[in-house]
Amino acid sequence: MAPKIVKMGIDVHLNGSAEQFHDVFCSRTHHIANVCPDKIQGVEIHEGEWGSEGSIICWNYVHDGKKCVAKELIESIDGKNNKMTFKVIEGDLLKDYKSFKFILHVTPQEEKGSIAHWTLEYEKLKDHIPDPHTLLQLVTDVSKDIDAHLITQPQVSRVEADVPIKATAEQFHDVFCSRTHHIANVCPEKVQGVEIHDGEWGTEGSIICWNYVHDGKKCVAKEVVESIDREKNKITFKVLEGDLLKEYKSFKFIIQVIPQKKGSRVHWIMEYEKLKHHIPDPHSMLEFAVQLHGLASLMFSTIV
Repeated sequence: MAPKIVKMGIDVHLNGSAEQFHDVFCSRTHHIANVCPDKIQGVEIHEGEWGSEGSIICWNYVHDGKKCVAKELIESIDGKNNKMTFKVIEGDLLKDYKSFKFILHVTPQEEKGSIAHWTLEYEKLKDHIPDPHTLLQLVTDVSKDIDAHLITQPQVSRVEADVPIKATAEQFHDVFCSRTHHIANVCPEKVQGVEIHDGEWGTEGSIICWNYVHDGKKCVAKEVVESIDREKNKITFKVLEGDLLKEYKSFKFIIQVIPQKKGSRVHWIMEYEKLKHHIPDPHSMLEFAVQLHGLASLMFSTIV
């Protein structure tokens, strides 16, 4: 006998952008408890990384006046379409349901804002189990709380890319952390120079200046090394001055290198706030970074 899978859904109208709302549930899920602590008391990661498929997270929430727990697998993420699926693998919901999924799809609207379409997909353990209408209402209320919070915050967006490499995570991280000034030797047509203006190479708080060619133009970016996490092979650069700030109020480059069975995976994130709405998202800059990482990997055979 085929499983009796049932679906119920709702549209929640949002004032914020589709990208922002999706990013909260994808990469910043752990902040939701700060926005609506009366409904969500905590979200912790148990396995994997925030914003990556296959990760396992645990929700502590209040439903129908009771404290509940749900351990979920991030089954799929579609960043391009602002869509993701959470599959419940342990917790209170599985006392009544054989399976349970939360599917989020956020679509931009032509004039303003976006719509979050939530789908609850479930199979009851017994026929008399009620449909989860109150849970759908909880999801709606949490969505509205998050949207209200987002419109009071700076309109920070992000673009991301994952790139597999043959080098180890430690090797690649070290290039951007401590040997950044050598990158111009490997790809002078893209990066013409990297100089330190304050501090020491490989230390937080140092200020470095990049001279690079982007979209056929010579550009400059003065950046502070905002944070370094050697244990996670992660580094964040915050732009202080330069060409990028002609179009963006703020701009950050975040690089994390994650070990794989063979080689590693470079996760690039660019976080930015536009000065004006018509400014394009920096996809060409992301492509520049992806190309740069391939050339930078040559350093392992050229630097002694």
